[in-house]
Amino acid sequence: MAFAQKPVFTTAKIKAATVYFNAAELTQNTSVNLPAGTSEIVIKNIANNLNQNTIQIGAPASVTVLSVQFTNNYISEFEIDESNPAIKKVNDSINWVKREIKRIQILNNSNKQTIALLDNNQSVSGTNTGLNVAELMKLVEYSKAKRTELENTIVDLMEKEEFWNKKLTALNNKLAFNTKNEEKYSTGKLILQVMNDVAGNIPLDITYITNSAIWKPFYDLRAESIKNPINMMYKAQVFQNSGIDWKKVKLTLSSGNPNQNNQAPQLQPWFLTYSQPEYISNALQGKVSGIQVAPAGSGPKDGLREVIVTADKKLNKSDISRYTSINENQLNVSFDIDIPYDILSNWKAHSVALKEIKLPATYTYYAAPKGDKEAFLLAEINDYSKYNLLPGEANIIFEGMYVGKTTINPNQTADTLKLSMGRDKKIAITREKIADKSGTKFLSSYKEQTFTYDITVKNNKKEEVEITLEDQYPLSTDKEITIELTENGKAKVNQETGKLSWNLKLSPNESKKIRISYKVKYPKDKNISNL
Repeated sequence: MAFAQKPVFTTAKIKAATVYFNAAELTQNTSVNLPAGTSEIVIKNIANNLNQNTIQIGAPASVTVLSVQFTNNYISEFEIDESNPAIKKVNDSINWVKREIKRIQILNNSNKQTIALLDNNQSVSGTNTGLNVAELMKLVEYSKAKRTELENTIVDLMEKEEFWNKKLTALNNKLAFNTKNEEKYSTGKLILQVMNDVAGNIPLDITYITNSAIWKPFYDLRAESIKNPINMMYKAQVFQNSGIDWKKVKLTLSSGNPNQNNQAPQLQPWFLTYSQPEYISNALQGKVSGIQVAPAGSGPKDGLREVIVTADKKLNKSDISRYTSINENQLNVSFDIDIPYDILSNWKAHSVALKEIKLPATYTYYAAPKGDKEAFLLAEINDYSKYNLLPGEANIIFEGMYVGKTTINPNQTADTLKLSMGRDKKIAITREKIADKSGTKFLSSYKEQTFTYDITVKNNKKEEVEITLEDQYPLSTDKEITIELTENGKAKVNQETGKLSWNLKLSPNESKKIRISYKVKYPKDKNISNL
């Protein structure tokens, strides 16, 4: 019976959100007027999906929080909270409409009584022989005109009463929704049992983690030419479906993971076992990171439509950097944004601009015709760790045109970060198998296959270009399979990976041809599936 009194309702306002790659920590606050003693508080506007183990309630020292319970379906046994702004507004409108209907009914009743009085007066006047014809005619005309006026007024008032009755029905339906359905179908709620030493207005701070929010790094790479640095717009795509809209929220984006396992690993004994030999993949090994470029026009992944969110339309892109603070911690990187943002609960991508960075770059061309017969323009970035880049997709805008998407992956050990700036179709590349220099021979119990390729590169541009060209020959994982590189085309050969590389300089309209050839010898009763 300690909590048998009416619960105190209040609505929490969201103040700040720290969004991680797979969750978000929300900070909300509210205030409630409490009596001295024990009370039950129902806090509304809480995220629907939250980790109950992470709920923290901040209260003054005079308040002791006895218990905290989260629910998505709270129905009060007591009277609905009349201080709710939505309920109060509807109630005020209902009272006003009722007064208007009452006023109309009073006027109608008065007019009806006047008509009755006129009828009675006509009856009395008709029996009064003292009236002459002229006076009687005047009385009839007056009664007729007055009765017509009153009846028209009654009709008008009845129409108004019908109109206000419809309004009253609509308001009552709205009140029923706010007082019944709101408690059942709205956002989550926290039910607090508290003990207060001194009566008064008590501020409360609420923090918790919800898994219904994520963010992804995203970039815009703009370059006017190969002689200019890259203008990088560091952005984020924020998604949330917590059940509450984040209005004018202080936003922080973190690369941390609050849900990860924090138990340190323990090494177990490592036993080697036999397995089937693994042959080298037919795909080019050791691709340069970032050359996977999606074609222009590719939309966002997962069918998610991007919603561009701007906090202040007066802000220019050059102003964005002044409103974002980057904090590099030992375990993660966080971005504190001073501009308040609106992030709606709809699982749609909300684009948030973080920082604009000018990246000094060295440009070069790269091609691996075994995998793709087109040349890629690469921008090499030195000392890239100081920019706090995170893995993510990037739009490429080169010479004022959108050319596609690329991938930025700074989680590597190389000193240079290579960013693909798209394909250059003015560098033509072919890789053809030479039939008369290729073939199969049978030697006793072995089979020997010879492969010969000609690679031709032509520069159709008006300026000289430097291009790194790569190819490969297979490697053996079985002593019965022998491989001989018979012609390398003056390449730099990496015998551990089988990679062949050339650094070529091509003048305008110049072309160069490179020939490579290798032999593979293996038992003739066996087949190599990926040769």
